[in-house]
Amino acid sequence: MDIRLILERLRERHGIAALNEMQQLMAGTDKRKMILLAPTGSGKTAAFAIRLLRDLKPSSGKLQAVVMAPARELVLQIAGVVRPVAAGLKTVAFYGGHSMADEVNSLSVMPDIIVSTPGRLLDHITRGTLDVGVVKSLVLDEYDKSLELGFQDEMRRIARRMKSVDMVLLTSATRLEELPDFLPMNGAETIDFTTRGERSRLQVVRVNTPLRDKLQPLADLLRSLSNGRAIVFVNHRESAERVYEFLKKERFPAGLYHGGLEQRDRQLAVDLFNNGTTPVLVSTDLGSRGLDIDDVNYIIHYHMPLSPESWTHRNGRTARMGALGTAYVIISEEENVPGCVSWDREYVPRSVADDGIRSDVATLYFNAGKKEKISRGDIAGFLMQKGGLAKEEVGKIIVNDHSAIAAVARDKAAKTLEAVAPYKLKNTRVKVSLLK
Repeated sequence: MDIRLILERLRERHGIAALNEMQQLMAGTDKRKMILLAPTGSGKTAAFAIRLLRDLKPSSGKLQAVVMAPARELVLQIAGVVRPVAAGLKTVAFYGGHSMADEVNSLSVMPDIIVSTPGRLLDHITRGTLDVGVVKSLVLDEYDKSLELGFQDEMRRIARRMKSVDMVLLTSATRLEELPDFLPMNGAETIDFTTRGERSRLQVVRVNTPLRDKLQPLADLLRSLSNGRAIVFVNHRESAERVYEFLKKERFPAGLYHGGLEQRDRQLAVDLFNNGTTPVLVSTDLGSRGLDIDDVNYIIHYHMPLSPESWTHRNGRTARMGALGTAYVIISEEENVPGCVSWDREYVPRSVADDGIRSDVATLYFNAGKKEKISRGDIAGFLMQKGGLAKEEVGKIIVNDHSAIAAVARDKAAKTLEAVAPYKLKNTRVKVSLLK
């Protein structure tokens, strides 16, 4: 693709008017073997997308590029960046929990770019629905996370079938001790942006409590915070469930995210956090990386991080791209504090904030999506024309294969639901319900 077209579409579709230093470097390099080290929120996806797309030719009915990422949410995030920029090229996303039939159908006309988790990609290869032998460009995004989650064998088996690869790009948030022996990485150039950029504007605050059980101190802390979005990090799925149930009983607008949930429930939790329906998210460390989440105001370490990397990645969800952010560490008496944990100041107990964390947004669920030919524009028009909402009262709309959600003002949700009930959406009878 022509670099001018790539940059034009980045500006039009993603609002990237000026490239940052990393993106400029990737736009100009001709290196074909690279390791890009970059933190979360640095614009890494756009950076490697620029380099990848520069190599691709007009659609020819052959698979040109594969991007592998360790989690469904990251696959969707990457595809969401690449697809609008890849003018004239077909981009598809494959991942566990997605309809295999839909994915096979998408291969009836061979895509130019596949973004996939390693497991699902290998599934297609072993089923015989996909041949990756002609692929020339390969990106392994968040390679360190893929290793952590145990995907090395799947990646090795896939790479062995890629006989034509001549452009390889690995991205990682941490420096790699060993390069993968299944890829032609001799002479690879390492581009390290982990120590560059603006100075972090993160403030870390220690919250002392005499209580061994931190549930009540957590609730008191949340009630003292000004309105915004907060992620509460815990170390185990069972703890996440317990903290989440407690916060719901305390009437906090909370969501839940951990690896034991179904993929669709994990994605919905992220979507509801992003659109403001549940601005408090209780998460294991699975939520510390790879999620498309912006503007997190507060990180709360309910449990001590299990490693220095965990500490870094949790805190990396806030104070991104020069924004302000605060991390709170709840520490009980006699609790062991890891050496990686430090703080700037101690918390001074406050009363309930006048503008505390709240949800002014509700989410409407539609049981139809892309496969039913429903678009974001269709839903927006439907809510305005039939639901009586003004343009500014319709929030973020996300359309999946067979479902969609739309954010609306909470005080208008019930009336909107009642207003649209008698009508069809794009000549289709679609059930619309309220997610609480």
